[in-house]
Amino acid sequence: MVNITEVRMRCTEAGGRTRAVASLTFDECFVVHEVKLVEGRDREIFMSMPSRRLPGGDHLDIAHPVTSQTRQYIQEELMRVYETAVNEGRREYRTAMQRRAD
Repeated sequence: MVNITEVRMRCTEAGGRTRAVASLTFDECFVVHEVKLVEGRDREIFMSMPSRRLPGGDHLDIAHPVTSQTRQYIQEELMRVYETAVNEGRREYRTAMQRRAD
């Protein structure tokens, strides 16, 4: 399993549903930009992977986890970083992550 080794997050204050936008570095060698934390209709925050809009209005993920275990790991780490940034009152936040033991 891959490890997230760095998160760079920008919390948004605009009126939309996006709460934060992050760049994730995996194993110090691969970066995924524009991972979003979005507030859903039930006020729960969920992760939205980078995507592009197709001509018919649908969206196509550009990058995404292949397994639900990896999706859960990424979302939990993003939420932990987001909560730290919010609790510290910071709009921009950058952190190195601990490698986890598999």
